[in-house]
Amino acid sequence: MVSGGSPSLGRPEYWWYRARADLLRVALGEHVGSPARLLDVGSADGPSVGWLARSGHRVAVDLDPRGLGRGDVCASVMDLPFADGSFDVVAAFDVVEHCEPEARALAEIARVLAPGGRLLMSVPAYQWAWTHFDEHNHHHRRYTRPRAVRAVEAGGLEVLRASYLFAGTLPFFAADRLRTRLRERGRRADRLDEGDVPGLPEVAPWIERTLLAATAVDRRLLGLVDLPFGSSVVVAARKPLSTPHADEQSSTRTPSGARR
Repeated sequence: MVSGGSPSLGRPEYWWYRARADLLRVALGEHVGSPARLLDVGSADGPSVGWLARSGHRVAVDLDPRGLGRGDVCASVMDLPFADGSFDVVAAFDVVEHCEPEARALAEIARVLAPGGRLLMSVPAYQWAWTHFDEHNHHHRRYTRPRAVRAVEAGGLEVLRASYLFAGTLPFFAADRLRTRLRERGRRADRLDEGDVPGLPEVAPWIERTLLAATAVDRRLLGLVDLPFGSSVVVAARKPLSTPHADEQSSTRTPSGARR
């Protein structure tokens, strides 16, 4: 069953998307540098990547065409239609958990990165937090920080930073997920019709203000330290300047920059 894509396209103002954009910027902004070309994989929705808009020429890739603009590409991270070494930065925010096998997605990202290029990645945290929400959004897994680091390093990249996000809201998140798991115990996930977009949990205005205040604490701490827990994991990584098969990789390039 194919879902209707990310709910962020219809709800860009939702508190979590606004907070995530802010936390991603603080946690990963220093690793963006001044790229000539930036690939935004699976995040055509915009709410979490607006802070990357000034970072060179940005190309978005997504299976959901609704958020794509001129020059963007409707494609899968599992088979990126770009030549080796095409981009200085690849951003993949809440993408890899949708991919099976994850190794292929990370290999494709590493392939299109230029030597010295950076990967900026986020994934959802903690398998104990798995609920029907993950099934509706076609997740294959949730991560710990060590698990995310191992996956990125297995793809041949050097990890520069790895941290949790949303530490301040973790008590609220944990209580909500555990309550949801108890309610779902023994029940199958409701089926979504093709084209349906998964819903977002509604929160009262005072709860939203509390959650945003909690993420403000994260924002201050992230400028100083990596957070030891939280409901998301972020990783910044770099592709080595030289690889054992650099000559073989270069042979896949074409004059137009498209992959053979």
